[in-house]
Amino acid sequence: MSKKIKFTSGKEMKNIFMLAPLTNMQSNDDGTLGDDEYHWLTKRAEGGFGLTMTCAAFASKSGKGFSGQLGASENAHLDGLKRMAEGIKSHESLAYTQVVHGGMRTFKKFTGQQALCPSDDEETGARAMTLDEIKETEDAFIEAAVLSEKAGFDGMELHGAHGYLLCQFLSGEINKRQDDYGGELSNRTRIIDNIILGIKQSCGSDFSLALRLSPTRFGIEMDEIISYYQRLCASEKLDFIDMSLWDVFQEIEDGPHKGQRLVDVFSQLERGNTKLTVAGKIMTTQHVQAVLDAGVDFVALGRAGILHHDWPRKYASQASFESINTPVSRAHLAAEGLGPKFIEYMSTWAGFVEERTN
Repeated sequence: MSKKIKFTSGKEMKNIFMLAPLTNMQSNDDGTLGDDEYHWLTKRAEGGFGLTMTCAAFASKSGKGFSGQLGASENAHLDGLKRMAEGIKSHESLAYTQVVHGGMRTFKKFTGQQALCPSDDEETGARAMTLDEIKETEDAFIEAAVLSEKAGFDGMELHGAHGYLLCQFLSGEINKRQDDYGGELSNRTRIIDNIILGIKQSCGSDFSLALRLSPTRFGIEMDEIISYYQRLCASEKLDFIDMSLWDVFQEIEDGPHKGQRLVDVFSQLERGNTKLTVAGKIMTTQHVQAVLDAGVDFVALGRAGILHHDWPRKYASQASFESINTPVSRAHLAAEGLGPKFIEYMSTWAGFVEERTN
């Protein structure tokens, strides 16, 4: 665990473990930081994570997608963000926000308006964004980065995965626009490219920037993500790319990459100085070693980080450590720093939390 990760921005992780950004529903209705969210994240920093990342915080009110979601959209959020950054960094962990716009995955009860999408979407009732709204959204992400930097965070990750707005623009299946933001891949990546450029121009050179991508699902074509990944790496504007693979060792079942593991597809591509992290069912020391052996720079832990706040410390002290088997008790999760709302949310994950007994 002693290996350090040095980013081109100058930031340095003390080890190879990042806490993956995780929805936890523990902040206040207005997006200000809740005590349970603060406790959940700082406990992970205390537990040894080299980089601790927030949940997906909304970049604008129109992008809020769930109850208790942290916000990074206005000055009212600043004090809580400062508290969070200070709490994480007090344990020598890098502190990052992750920022998102839910797009068609938002609800009027949270936003007060019809859901937005690159194109009209009949299934969700979302409507196509105007060019002005796209520009406003780009600016919102940039302003969220400025706010994060002002709050003392070391960096920010753009959430371009899991079917949220930026991912919706990437998808040729969802994005049916016929202007500069639709059609060929270079147009569908324009919103992300503009946000990255704006952040680089608006924040200091030592403010770290990352992007999370999904290589499959959500209407995403893997070969397009491979192409975009290579272009992003060549540009050297990002410190790292976070590939959310769901299962890092999953083998591709069809197409030109049939038989390859997802982790190998991206780890074997030339990436220059851009680091690569992956997430997806990394639960044991053997899993970690296999990911590193595949050529990944550092690992992102989600479920493992929920189950054990000190997973990195256990990795360092136990040669064959494995995460506790699920389902786990609510008492175990409470002891690991999850508040009641987070525990209740985790109970909606199949097989994760023991069923209540009468």
